[in-house]
Amino acid sequence: YRLLGEIQAQAESAGIEIADIVFVAAQQSMDSAGERTEAELIRWSSDEGAPVGEGRATLGEVNQQATVADQELAGAIERGEIDGVVLVSPDPKGTNVTSTTAAAEKNLPVAGTGGTSMAYTKAMGANVIATSGTTGTTNRTRAVAAISAFSRLWGLKYRPVIGRRGAGSDGSGAGEQNESVFSRISLRGIMIASLPGFIAMALVLALSKIPGTEGLSDAFDVLIGALPVVVAAMAAKQISGLDEVGIVAGIVAGVLSTDGGVIGGLVGGIVAGILAYYLVRLTFRLNFPATTVNIVAGGVSGLLAGFLVYFLVAPAALWAGEAIRGLIESALDYNAAMAGALAGLLIWPAIIFGVYHAAILPIVLLEMEQAGNSFLGAVDMTGLVMVSAGITLANILFPREKSEATLAAPGFLINVGFGTFVEAAYPFMFSDKLVMLGAVLSAGVGGLVVGLLGVRGTAYVPSVVAPTVSNTPFGFVAAMLVALLSAFVLTTIANRLAKRRLSAS
Repeated sequence: YRLLGEIQAQAESAGIEIADIVFVAAQQSMDSAGERTEAELIRWSSDEGAPVGEGRATLGEVNQQATVADQELAGAIERGEIDGVVLVSPDPKGTNVTSTTAAAEKNLPVAGTGGTSMAYTKAMGANVIATSGTTGTTNRTRAVAAISAFSRLWGLKYRPVIGRRGAGSDGSGAGEQNESVFSRISLRGIMIASLPGFIAMALVLALSKIPGTEGLSDAFDVLIGALPVVVAAMAAKQISGLDEVGIVAGIVAGVLSTDGGVIGGLVGGIVAGILAYYLVRLTFRLNFPATTVNIVAGGVSGLLAGFLVYFLVAPAALWAGEAIRGLIESALDYNAAMAGALAGLLIWPAIIFGVYHAAILPIVLLEMEQAGNSFLGAVDMTGLVMVSAGITLANILFPREKSEATLAAPGFLINVGFGTFVEAAYPFMFSDKLVMLGAVLSAGVGGLVVGLLGVRGTAYVPSVVAPTVSNTPFGFVAAMLVALLSAFVLTTIANRLAKRRLSAS
Protein backbone atom coordinates (compact mmCIF):
# COMPACT_ATOMS: atom_id res chain seq x y z
CA TYR A 1 0.00 0.00 0.00
CA ARG A 2 2.87 2.38 0.70
CA LEU A 3 4.25 2.07 -2.83
CA LEU A 4 0.82 2.46 -4.42
CA GLY A 5 0.10 5.41 -2.13
CA GLU A 6 3.32 7.06 -3.26
CA ILE A 7 2.44 6.54 -6.93
CA GLN A 8 -1.02 7.96 -6.28
CA ALA A 9 0.38 11.05 -4.51
CA GLN A 10 2.93 11.76 -7.26
CA ALA A 11 0.37 11.19 -10.03
CA GLU A 12 -2.10 13.60 -8.42
CA SER A 13 0.66 16.20 -8.12
CA ALA A 14 1.19 15.99 -11.89
CA GLY A 15 -2.54 16.02 -12.64
CA ILE A 16 -2.49 12.38 -13.80
CA GLU A 17 -5.58 10.31 -13.05
CA ILE A 18 -5.30 6.66 -12.01
CA ALA A 19 -7.66 4.49 -14.07
CA ASP A 20 -6.86 1.01 -12.72
CA ILE A 21 -4.48 -1.01 -10.58
CA VAL A 22 -3.59 -4.70 -10.83
CA PHE A 23 -1.05 -5.36 -8.09
CA VAL A 24 -0.18 -8.65 -6.40
CA ALA A 25 1.12 -8.09 -2.86
CA ALA A 26 2.77 -11.12 -1.26
CA GLN A 27 3.63 -11.47 2.42
CA GLN A 28 7.27 -12.19 1.59
CA SER A 29 9.75 -11.36 -1.13
CA MET A 30 8.85 -12.70 -4.56
CA ASP A 31 12.38 -14.11 -4.71
CA SER A 32 11.40 -16.72 -2.12
CA ALA A 33 7.59 -16.78 -2.38
CA GLY A 34 5.81 -20.00 -3.35
CA GLU A 35 2.33 -21.02 -4.43
CA ARG A 36 1.20 -21.28 -0.78
CA THR A 37 2.55 -17.87 0.27
CA GLU A 38 -0.17 -15.57 1.57
CA ALA A 39 -0.93 -12.76 -0.87
CA GLU A 40 -3.58 -10.24 -1.89
CA LEU A 41 -4.76 -8.67 -5.14
CA ILE A 42 -5.03 -4.88 -4.91
CA ARG A 43 -7.28 -2.99 -7.34
CA TRP A 44 -8.21 0.66 -7.80
CA SER A 45 -11.50 1.79 -6.24
CA SER A 46 -12.92 4.82 -8.04
CA ASP A 47 -15.54 5.19 -5.29
CA GLU A 48 -12.93 5.46 -2.54
CA GLY A 49 -10.27 7.06 -4.72
CA ALA A 50 -7.65 4.71 -3.31
CA PRO A 51 -6.12 1.24 -3.73
CA VAL A 52 -8.26 -1.47 -2.13
CA GLY A 53 -7.40 -5.10 -1.35
CA GLU A 54 -9.73 -7.86 -2.49
CA GLY A 55 -9.01 -10.29 0.33
CA ARG A 56 -6.08 -12.53 1.17
CA ALA A 57 -5.50 -15.97 -0.31
CA THR A 58 -2.58 -18.10 -1.45
CA LEU A 59 -0.25 -16.64 -4.05
CA GLY A 60 -1.40 -19.24 -6.60
CA GLU A 61 -5.04 -18.23 -6.12
CA VAL A 62 -4.24 -14.52 -6.20
CA ASN A 63 -2.26 -14.93 -9.42
CA GLN A 64 -5.34 -16.49 -11.02
CA GLN A 65 -7.42 -13.49 -9.88
CA ALA A 66 -4.73 -11.15 -11.19
CA THR A 67 -4.77 -12.85 -14.60
CA VAL A 68 -8.49 -12.12 -14.92
CA ALA A 69 -7.95 -8.52 -13.72
CA ASP A 70 -5.08 -8.13 -16.20
CA GLN A 71 -7.38 -9.14 -19.03
CA GLU A 72 -9.83 -6.46 -17.91
CA LEU A 73 -6.99 -3.92 -17.92
CA ALA A 74 -5.96 -5.05 -21.41
CA GLY A 75 -9.53 -4.43 -22.58
CA ALA A 76 -9.39 -0.87 -21.25
CA ILE A 77 -6.07 -0.33 -23.05
CA GLU A 78 -7.52 -1.62 -26.33
CA ARG A 79 -10.52 0.71 -25.96
CA GLY A 80 -8.19 3.69 -25.60
CA GLU A 81 -9.09 4.38 -21.97
CA ILE A 82 -5.48 4.19 -20.77
CA ASP A 83 -2.75 6.68 -21.77
CA GLY A 84 0.26 5.18 -19.96
CA VAL A 85 1.29 2.28 -17.75
CA VAL A 86 3.42 2.12 -14.60
CA LEU A 87 4.96 -1.31 -14.01
CA VAL A 88 6.42 -2.48 -10.70
CA SER A 89 8.39 -5.72 -11.09
CA PRO A 90 5.73 -7.12 -13.45
CA ASP A 91 5.40 -10.63 -14.88
CA PRO A 92 5.22 -9.80 -18.60
CA LYS A 93 5.47 -13.47 -19.62
CA GLY A 94 2.81 -14.69 -17.21
CA THR A 95 0.28 -12.84 -15.09
CA ASN A 96 0.68 -9.50 -16.91
CA VAL A 97 1.20 -10.80 -20.46
CA THR A 98 -2.20 -9.66 -21.76
CA SER A 99 -1.96 -6.04 -20.64
CA THR A 100 1.73 -5.81 -21.57
CA THR A 101 0.97 -7.07 -25.08
CA ALA A 102 -1.91 -4.64 -25.42
CA ALA A 103 0.25 -1.71 -24.24
CA ALA A 104 2.95 -2.67 -26.76
CA GLU A 105 0.45 -2.89 -29.60
CA LYS A 106 -1.01 0.53 -28.69
CA ASN A 107 2.53 1.97 -28.30
CA LEU A 108 1.59 3.32 -24.87
CA PRO A 109 4.42 4.88 -22.84
CA VAL A 110 5.55 2.51 -20.08
CA ALA A 111 7.67 3.36 -17.02
CA GLY A 112 8.66 0.98 -14.28
CA THR A 113 11.17 -0.82 -12.09
CA GLY A 114 12.56 -4.33 -12.02
CA GLY A 115 15.57 -4.85 -14.25
CA THR A 116 14.74 -8.31 -15.63
CA SER A 117 11.00 -7.69 -15.88
CA MET A 118 11.44 -4.40 -17.71
CA ALA A 119 13.95 -5.98 -20.07
CA TYR A 120 11.34 -8.60 -21.06
CA THR A 121 8.75 -5.85 -21.40
CA LYS A 122 10.96 -3.90 -23.76
CA ALA A 123 11.73 -7.05 -25.75
CA MET A 124 7.99 -7.46 -26.33
CA GLY A 125 8.02 -4.14 -28.17
CA ALA A 126 6.68 -1.93 -25.38
CA ASN A 127 7.44 1.81 -25.54
CA VAL A 128 9.53 1.96 -22.34
CA ILE A 129 10.28 5.60 -21.47
CA ALA A 130 11.94 5.04 -18.07
CA THR A 131 13.27 1.97 -16.31
CA SER A 132 15.53 1.06 -13.41
CA GLY A 133 16.27 -1.80 -11.08
CA THR A 134 14.87 -1.97 -7.56
CA THR A 135 18.26 -2.09 -5.81
CA GLY A 136 18.92 1.04 -3.77
CA THR A 137 15.51 2.58 -4.50
CA THR A 138 12.63 3.44 -2.18
CA ASN A 139 8.88 3.56 -2.68
CA ARG A 140 9.05 7.30 -3.07
CA THR A 141 11.90 7.44 -5.57
CA ARG A 142 10.33 4.69 -7.68
CA ALA A 143 7.09 6.66 -7.84
CA VAL A 144 8.84 9.94 -8.57
CA ALA A 145 10.90 8.31 -11.32
CA ALA A 146 7.83 6.99 -13.12
CA ILE A 147 5.73 10.15 -12.84
CA SER A 148 8.68 12.36 -13.80
CA ALA A 149 9.03 10.38 -17.02
CA PHE A 150 5.35 10.81 -17.93
CA SER A 151 5.44 14.51 -17.02
CA ARG A 152 8.38 15.13 -19.36
CA LEU A 153 6.71 13.16 -22.15
CA TRP A 154 3.34 14.88 -21.85
CA GLY A 155 4.65 18.33 -20.94
CA LEU A 156 2.96 18.37 -17.54
CA LYS A 157 3.92 20.71 -14.75
CA TYR A 158 5.09 18.41 -11.96
CA ARG A 159 6.73 19.00 -8.61
CA PRO A 160 7.54 15.83 -6.65
CA VAL A 161 5.45 15.45 -3.53
CA ILE A 162 8.02 15.21 -0.76
CA GLY A 163 6.36 16.40 2.42
CA ARG A 164 4.60 15.32 5.61
CA ARG A 165 2.41 12.31 5.17
CA GLY A 166 -1.21 12.66 6.10
CA ALA A 167 -2.06 9.07 5.26
CA GLY A 168 -3.91 6.48 7.20
CA SER A 169 -2.58 3.18 8.37
CA ASP A 170 -2.64 1.75 4.89
CA GLY A 171 0.16 4.08 3.90
CA SER A 172 -1.74 5.74 1.07
CA GLY A 173 -0.60 9.14 -0.06
CA ALA A 174 -3.82 10.93 0.71
CA GLY A 175 -3.26 14.14 2.56
CA GLU A 176 0.33 14.58 1.41
CA GLN A 177 1.50 18.19 1.59
CA ASN A 178 3.85 19.47 -1.06
CA GLU A 179 5.20 22.35 1.00
CA SER A 180 8.55 24.09 0.59
CA VAL A 181 11.53 22.11 1.81
CA PHE A 182 12.53 25.06 4.01
CA SER A 183 9.16 25.01 5.78
CA ARG A 184 10.01 21.52 7.04
CA ILE A 185 12.96 22.76 9.10
CA SER A 186 11.56 22.18 12.59
CA LEU A 187 13.95 22.26 15.52
CA ARG A 188 11.20 20.86 17.72
CA GLY A 189 10.55 17.90 15.43
CA ILE A 190 14.24 17.10 15.01
CA MET A 191 15.00 17.20 18.73
CA ILE A 192 11.97 15.11 19.73
CA ALA A 193 12.89 12.49 17.12
CA SER A 194 16.49 12.46 18.39
CA LEU A 195 15.56 12.25 22.09
CA PRO A 196 15.68 8.41 22.36
CA GLY A 197 19.37 8.52 21.44
CA PHE A 198 20.09 10.88 24.35
CA ILE A 199 18.04 8.77 26.76
CA ALA A 200 19.94 5.65 25.66
CA MET A 201 23.16 7.48 26.48
CA ALA A 202 21.81 8.46 29.92
CA LEU A 203 20.80 4.86 30.65
CA VAL A 204 24.27 3.61 29.74
CA LEU A 205 25.68 6.22 32.12
CA ALA A 206 23.44 4.87 34.88
CA LEU A 207 24.43 1.27 34.18
CA SER A 208 28.13 2.21 34.20
CA LYS A 209 27.78 3.25 37.84
CA ILE A 210 26.77 -0.25 38.95
CA PRO A 211 29.73 -2.09 40.53
CA GLY A 212 31.31 -4.43 38.03
CA THR A 213 30.05 -2.56 34.95
CA GLU A 214 32.64 0.21 34.88
CA GLY A 215 33.62 -0.88 31.37
CA LEU A 216 30.38 0.67 30.11
CA SER A 217 31.95 4.08 30.56
CA ASP A 218 33.74 3.48 27.25
CA ALA A 219 30.40 2.71 25.61
CA PHE A 220 29.07 5.94 27.11
CA ASP A 221 31.88 7.89 25.42
CA VAL A 222 31.07 6.20 22.10
CA LEU A 223 27.41 7.18 22.43
CA ILE A 224 28.28 10.79 23.20
CA GLY A 225 30.36 10.88 20.03
CA ALA A 226 27.46 9.41 18.03
CA LEU A 227 24.84 11.95 19.13
CA PRO A 228 25.59 14.39 16.27
CA VAL A 229 25.02 11.51 13.85
CA VAL A 230 21.60 10.78 15.40
CA VAL A 231 20.57 14.44 15.19
CA ALA A 232 21.85 14.76 11.62
CA ALA A 233 20.01 11.62 10.47
CA MET A 234 16.71 12.79 11.95
CA ALA A 235 17.12 16.29 10.52
CA ALA A 236 17.93 15.07 7.01
CA LYS A 237 15.07 12.55 7.02
CA GLN A 238 12.46 15.07 8.12
CA ILE A 239 13.60 17.90 5.88
CA SER A 240 14.24 15.89 2.71
CA GLY A 241 11.05 13.84 3.08
CA LEU A 242 12.94 10.97 1.44
CA ASP A 243 12.80 8.37 4.23
CA GLU A 244 15.74 5.94 3.85
CA VAL A 245 17.60 8.17 1.40
CA GLY A 246 17.34 11.09 3.82
CA ILE A 247 18.55 8.95 6.71
CA VAL A 248 21.62 7.85 4.73
CA ALA A 249 22.39 11.45 3.76
CA GLY A 250 22.07 12.49 7.40
CA ILE A 251 24.31 9.70 8.67
CA VAL A 252 27.04 10.55 6.17
CA ALA A 253 26.79 14.25 7.08
CA GLY A 254 26.61 13.45 10.80
CA VAL A 255 29.75 11.33 10.81
CA LEU A 256 31.64 14.26 9.28
CA SER A 257 30.00 16.72 11.70
CA THR A 258 30.94 15.10 15.01
CA ASP A 259 33.64 17.69 15.72
CA GLY A 260 30.88 20.31 15.84
CA GLY A 261 28.89 18.49 18.52
CA VAL A 262 25.09 18.39 18.47
CA ILE A 263 24.85 21.81 16.81
CA GLY A 264 27.25 20.65 14.11
CA GLY A 265 25.16 17.54 13.55
CA LEU A 266 22.03 19.69 13.38
CA VAL A 267 23.54 21.98 10.75
CA GLY A 268 24.94 19.06 8.76
CA GLY A 269 21.60 17.24 8.80
CA ILE A 270 19.61 20.29 7.75
CA VAL A 271 21.94 21.03 4.85
CA ALA A 272 22.00 17.36 3.82
CA GLY A 273 18.20 17.25 3.82
CA ILE A 274 17.89 20.34 1.66
CA LEU A 275 20.55 19.13 -0.79
CA ALA A 276 18.99 15.66 -1.00
CA TYR A 277 15.62 17.15 -1.90
CA TYR A 278 16.99 19.31 -4.69
CA LEU A 279 19.37 16.65 -5.99
CA VAL A 280 16.46 14.21 -6.33
CA ARG A 281 14.54 16.75 -8.39
CA LEU A 282 17.59 17.58 -10.52
CA THR A 283 18.62 13.99 -11.23
CA PHE A 284 15.11 12.90 -12.17
CA ARG A 285 14.86 15.91 -14.48
CA LEU A 286 18.09 14.69 -16.11
CA ASN A 287 16.50 11.24 -16.51
CA PHE A 288 18.84 9.40 -14.12
CA PRO A 289 17.73 5.86 -13.14
CA ALA A 290 16.10 5.63 -9.72
CA THR A 291 19.00 3.65 -8.25
CA THR A 292 21.47 6.34 -9.34
CA VAL A 293 19.17 9.05 -8.00
CA ASN A 294 19.25 7.45 -4.55
CA ILE A 295 23.03 7.16 -4.62
CA VAL A 296 23.45 10.81 -5.63
CA ALA A 297 20.80 12.12 -3.22
CA GLY A 298 21.88 10.03 -0.26
CA GLY A 299 25.64 9.91 -0.76
CA VAL A 300 26.58 13.15 -2.48
CA SER A 301 24.29 15.38 -0.43
CA GLY A 302 25.60 13.80 2.78
CA LEU A 303 29.21 14.32 1.71
CA LEU A 304 28.71 17.94 0.65
CA ALA A 305 26.87 18.83 3.87
CA GLY A 306 29.39 16.91 5.96
CA PHE A 307 32.38 18.61 4.33
CA LEU A 308 30.73 21.99 4.91
CA VAL A 309 30.54 21.32 8.66
CA TYR A 310 33.86 19.49 8.86
CA PHE A 311 35.91 22.26 7.25
CA LEU A 312 33.93 25.43 8.05
CA VAL A 313 31.08 25.14 10.57
CA ALA A 314 32.42 22.75 13.23
CA PRO A 315 34.51 25.27 15.23
CA ALA A 316 31.66 27.80 15.34
CA ALA A 317 29.10 25.10 16.21
CA LEU A 318 31.28 23.77 19.02
CA TRP A 319 31.78 27.30 20.34
CA ALA A 320 28.01 27.95 20.26
CA GLY A 321 27.31 24.79 22.26
CA GLU A 322 29.96 25.66 24.82
CA ALA A 323 28.60 29.22 25.05
CA ILE A 324 25.08 28.00 25.84
CA ARG A 325 26.34 25.57 28.46
CA GLY A 326 28.62 28.28 29.86
CA LEU A 327 25.69 30.69 30.18
CA ILE A 328 23.77 28.17 32.26
CA GLU A 329 26.80 27.49 34.45
CA SER A 330 27.29 31.24 34.96
CA ALA A 331 23.70 31.63 36.12
CA LEU A 332 24.13 28.72 38.54
CA ASP A 333 27.42 30.10 39.83
CA TYR A 334 25.81 33.49 40.44
CA ASN A 335 22.81 32.15 42.39
CA ALA A 336 21.92 28.49 41.86
CA ALA A 337 18.81 28.58 44.04
CA MET A 338 17.38 31.60 42.23
CA ALA A 339 18.23 30.12 38.82
CA GLY A 340 16.51 26.85 39.73
CA ALA A 341 13.43 28.56 41.11
CA LEU A 342 13.14 30.81 38.06
CA ALA A 343 13.52 27.86 35.67
CA GLY A 344 10.87 25.95 37.62
CA LEU A 345 8.41 28.86 37.63
CA LEU A 346 8.78 29.33 33.88
CA ILE A 347 8.70 25.71 32.75
CA TRP A 348 4.90 25.24 32.83
CA PRO A 349 4.20 28.46 30.87
CA ALA A 350 6.94 27.35 28.45
CA ILE A 351 5.31 24.00 27.69
CA ILE A 352 1.76 25.35 27.63
CA PHE A 353 2.64 28.09 25.13
CA GLY A 354 4.80 25.85 22.93
CA VAL A 355 8.22 27.19 23.89
CA TYR A 356 9.50 24.08 25.68
CA HIS A 357 10.17 21.83 22.67
CA ALA A 358 11.56 24.64 20.54
CA ALA A 359 13.87 26.23 23.14
CA ILE A 360 14.25 24.26 26.37
CA LEU A 361 14.52 20.71 25.01
CA PRO A 362 17.41 21.60 22.63
CA ILE A 363 19.30 23.14 25.55
CA VAL A 364 18.65 20.03 27.66
CA LEU A 365 20.14 17.91 24.89
CA LEU A 366 23.12 20.25 24.57
CA GLU A 367 23.78 19.85 28.29
CA MET A 368 23.36 16.09 28.10
CA GLU A 369 25.82 15.91 25.23
CA GLN A 370 28.63 16.76 27.61
CA ALA A 371 27.80 14.79 30.76
CA GLY A 372 24.74 12.63 30.13
CA ASN A 373 22.53 14.74 32.40
CA SER A 374 21.43 18.36 32.64
CA PHE A 375 20.33 21.12 34.99
CA LEU A 376 17.25 21.89 32.90
CA GLY A 377 16.64 18.16 32.55
CA ALA A 378 16.41 17.93 36.33
CA VAL A 379 14.02 20.89 36.38
CA ASP A 380 11.99 19.12 33.69
CA MET A 381 11.64 15.97 35.81
CA THR A 382 10.84 17.81 39.02
CA GLY A 383 8.88 20.78 37.71
CA LEU A 384 6.84 19.03 35.02
CA VAL A 385 6.77 15.26 35.48
CA MET A 386 6.65 15.13 39.29
CA VAL A 387 4.25 18.05 39.51
CA SER A 388 1.96 16.35 36.99
CA ALA A 389 2.26 13.14 39.02
CA GLY A 390 1.34 15.04 42.19
CA ILE A 391 -1.71 16.63 40.56
CA THR A 392 -2.96 13.34 39.15
CA LEU A 393 -2.31 11.49 42.43
CA ALA A 394 -4.36 14.09 44.32
CA ASN A 395 -7.20 13.57 41.87
CA ILE A 396 -7.00 9.81 42.36
CA LEU A 397 -7.17 10.00 46.15
CA PHE A 398 -9.13 13.22 46.73
CA PRO A 399 -10.96 14.11 43.48
CA ARG A 400 -13.58 16.80 43.13
CA GLU A 401 -15.80 14.19 41.46
CA LYS A 402 -15.41 10.41 41.43
CA SER A 403 -15.16 10.34 37.62
CA GLU A 404 -11.96 12.41 37.77
CA ALA A 405 -10.13 9.60 39.56
CA THR A 406 -10.58 7.38 36.51
CA LEU A 407 -9.24 10.16 34.28
CA ALA A 408 -6.23 10.80 36.52
CA ALA A 409 -5.03 7.23 37.09
CA PRO A 410 -3.50 6.49 33.65
CA GLY A 411 -1.71 9.85 33.65
CA PHE A 412 -0.16 9.21 37.05
CA LEU A 413 1.09 5.78 36.01
CA ILE A 414 2.63 7.09 32.78
CA ASN A 415 4.29 10.02 34.56
CA VAL A 416 5.86 7.74 37.14
CA GLY A 417 6.51 4.80 34.83
CA PHE A 418 7.86 6.64 31.77
CA GLY A 419 8.86 10.13 32.92
CA THR A 420 6.67 11.84 30.34
CA PHE A 421 3.04 12.74 29.47
CA VAL A 422 2.85 15.81 31.68
CA GLU A 423 -0.24 16.78 29.68
CA ALA A 424 -2.16 14.38 31.94
CA ALA A 425 -2.45 17.28 34.41
CA TYR A 426 -3.97 19.68 31.85
CA PRO A 427 -7.67 18.82 32.45
CA PHE A 428 -7.29 19.63 36.14
CA MET A 429 -5.08 22.69 35.65
CA PHE A 430 -7.25 24.28 32.98
CA SER A 431 -10.47 23.68 34.89
CA ASP A 432 -9.25 25.22 38.17
CA LYS A 433 -7.02 28.29 38.42
CA LEU A 434 -5.86 27.25 41.90
CA VAL A 435 -4.56 23.94 40.53
CA MET A 436 -2.76 25.86 37.77
CA LEU A 437 -1.23 28.22 40.32
CA GLY A 438 -0.24 25.25 42.51
CA ALA A 439 1.48 23.60 39.55
CA VAL A 440 3.58 26.68 38.79
CA LEU A 441 4.49 27.22 42.45
CA SER A 442 5.35 23.53 42.96
CA ALA A 443 7.59 23.60 39.88
CA GLY A 444 9.31 26.68 41.31
CA VAL A 445 9.87 24.93 44.65
CA GLY A 446 11.20 21.84 42.89
CA GLY A 447 13.53 24.00 40.79
CA LEU A 448 14.71 25.78 43.93
CA VAL A 449 15.76 22.44 45.46
CA VAL A 450 17.45 21.43 42.20
CA GLY A 451 19.50 24.63 42.30
CA LEU A 452 20.30 24.42 46.00
CA LEU A 453 21.54 20.84 45.78
CA GLY A 454 23.31 21.27 42.44
CA VAL A 455 21.26 18.52 40.80
CA ARG A 456 21.73 17.40 37.17
CA GLY A 457 19.36 14.83 35.70
CA THR A 458 16.83 14.09 32.97
CA ALA A 459 13.19 13.28 32.37
CA TYR A 460 11.83 10.73 29.85
CA VAL A 461 12.95 7.81 32.03
CA PRO A 462 11.00 5.99 34.80
CA SER A 463 11.01 7.95 38.05
CA VAL A 464 12.76 5.08 39.87
CA VAL A 465 15.53 5.14 37.26
CA ALA A 466 15.92 8.92 37.01
CA PRO A 467 18.06 9.34 40.17
CA THR A 468 20.59 6.81 38.83
CA VAL A 469 21.41 9.06 35.86
CA SER A 470 21.86 12.09 38.11
CA ASN A 471 25.09 13.51 39.46
CA THR A 472 23.58 13.37 42.95
CA PRO A 473 20.93 10.64 43.28
CA PHE A 474 19.81 11.56 46.80
CA GLY A 475 19.55 15.22 45.86
CA PHE A 476 17.46 14.36 42.80
CA VAL A 477 15.15 12.14 44.89
CA ALA A 478 14.70 14.99 47.37
CA ALA A 479 13.85 17.51 44.62
CA MET A 480 11.43 15.09 42.95
CA LEU A 481 9.61 14.30 46.20
CA VAL A 482 9.38 17.96 47.20
CA ALA A 483 7.79 18.87 43.86
CA LEU A 484 5.41 15.89 43.90
CA LEU A 485 4.28 16.46 47.52
CA SER A 486 3.86 20.20 46.96
CA ALA A 487 1.66 19.63 43.91
CA PHE A 488 -0.27 16.88 45.71
CA VAL A 489 -1.01 19.04 48.77
CA LEU A 490 -1.92 22.19 46.81
CA THR A 491 -4.16 20.24 44.40
CA THR A 492 -5.88 18.47 47.30
CA ILE A 493 -6.59 21.85 48.92
CA ALA A 494 -7.90 23.24 45.62
CA ASN A 495 -10.18 20.21 45.20
CA ARG A 496 -11.55 20.57 48.74
CA LEU A 497 -12.32 24.25 48.13
CA ALA A 498 -13.95 23.41 44.80
CA LYS A 499 -16.17 20.77 46.46
CA ARG A 500 -17.22 23.30 49.13
CA ARG A 501 -18.16 25.81 46.45
CA LEU A 502 -20.23 23.18 44.66
CA SER A 503 -21.95 22.16 47.92
CA ALA A 504 -22.73 25.77 48.79
CA SER A 505 -24.30 26.39 45.39
